[in-house]
Amino acid sequence: MRCFTRFVTLQTLVWLGLTVAFPLSYSFAAEVPQHPNIVVVLVDDLRWDELGCMGHPFVRTPHIDRIAREGARFRNAFCSTPLCSPVRACLLTGRYTHNHGILDNINRSEHSHTLKTFPQFLQKAGYETAYVGKWHMGNDDTARPGFDYWVSMKGQGTSFDPVLNVNGERKQFQGHTTDVLNQKANEFLEQNQDKPFCLYIAQKALHPELTQRDDGSITDPSAAKFMPAKRHETLYSNDAIPRRLNVKDDLKGKTALLRKIPGLPPLSEETGTSDEVIRDRLRMLAGIDEGVGMLLDLLEKQGRLDQTVFVFTSDHGYWYGEHGLSVERRLPYEEGIRVPLLVRYPPLVKAGTLIDEFAVSVDLAPTMLDLAHVKTDQKFDGLSLVPLLEGKHPADWRKSILVEYNSDTVFPRLDHMGYKAVRTTRWKYIQFNDLEGMDELYDVQNDPYEFKNVINDPGSKAVVKQMQAELKRLMQ
Repeated sequence: MRCFTRFVTLQTLVWLGLTVAFPLSYSFAAEVPQHPNIVVVLVDDLRWDELGCMGHPFVRTPHIDRIAREGARFRNAFCSTPLCSPVRACLLTGRYTHNHGILDNINRSEHSHTLKTFPQFLQKAGYETAYVGKWHMGNDDTARPGFDYWVSMKGQGTSFDPVLNVNGERKQFQGHTTDVLNQKANEFLEQNQDKPFCLYIAQKALHPELTQRDDGSITDPSAAKFMPAKRHETLYSNDAIPRRLNVKDDLKGKTALLRKIPGLPPLSEETGTSDEVIRDRLRMLAGIDEGVGMLLDLLEKQGRLDQTVFVFTSDHGYWYGEHGLSVERRLPYEEGIRVPLLVRYPPLVKAGTLIDEFAVSVDLAPTMLDLAHVKTDQKFDGLSLVPLLEGKHPADWRKSILVEYNSDTVFPRLDHMGYKAVRTTRWKYIQFNDLEGMDELYDVQNDPYEFKNVINDPGSKAVVKQMQAELKRLMQ
């Protein structure tokens, strides 16, 4: 008996020694699912600073904030094209706009059926896949390849009483569109519990109420009618809207923005977004936060939450009067290209993780496939964010990002303002495609509000050459 006790004790000590010596590898091998569930919540036009977890002074987003608190928050996440249709293709394909072919908001329905998206690869690997919400890479509402469950709308959709294509059958629903989409997302989770799943929810909110025609033009040029759910119509009525310092920008050096546009006043504080429009946007966000809470609660009830990669992000930002801008959300200033990016996945991501390395829209696809351990021969422009989520800081991580936009005619002020831009930790270089002599360079490290265009400063010549060379490399 004494020998048996001594043997057990020795065996226990050896096991404990191995556990202490290799705690991370043992834990991860035992706990990280080989094929985790995936939920991606994509919000339309949400700025990076409009969430409680991002430091907003009064907005209440407790469920979204939970993702950041229990997961990772990226402090330098950017969109690759600040325009709905192209960036949605960037997110799903992992390719830059000049590579995937959804160049603008013109109806490209036929081409969007040919995109190779990460849910397609997950579906082939055995995942149950669902798309719920706004597709908007083309105006038709029919199912694209790669999805077992499909709920979508024509074009931009409507804010109330939407007509949705549900698995091939068009149905009229009652209520706020955000609520309807939240419910359809939950229905998918309730119906599918036997296989790993990927649920991609693309909310219409925070988009204004308008219709986009096939040529890309819109029915409401003001694009300023935001419609929250009735129960949220009085939220934040007494809260003062915060403004960034660059609403006071005199635009000196921004030759492109100083152009005289027939029928439009010069950009100024008066041309920025009104307080009430901002409040209505934040009121729409309340419904999205409730939907995130519903998803978290359901997954928790099902016992699947901690085996689910939960991603929250947006397609691009919005202007609140910075540089006098409002609805023209296509330019590469910080407020237009910064996005929130939150990831909750306890088996891999330590709670409260803050990540400062660059992340871009094109990173979503390779990251999801990496986490799902699904291999593909698809060529990606983006990178897997898994090393960053694990808490690593790769020495060879990207030091620059590409932002691009092809000019359209929806907003007269942006006519011929297509560009290619490069952002590093210190510099931002904007090269316009058609406007000669109007390029811009900002020292964003020392001038975070982008007041001063230093491209013509004598000391900037070397920097401009470096940024031009980097732009050429990123465009390859």
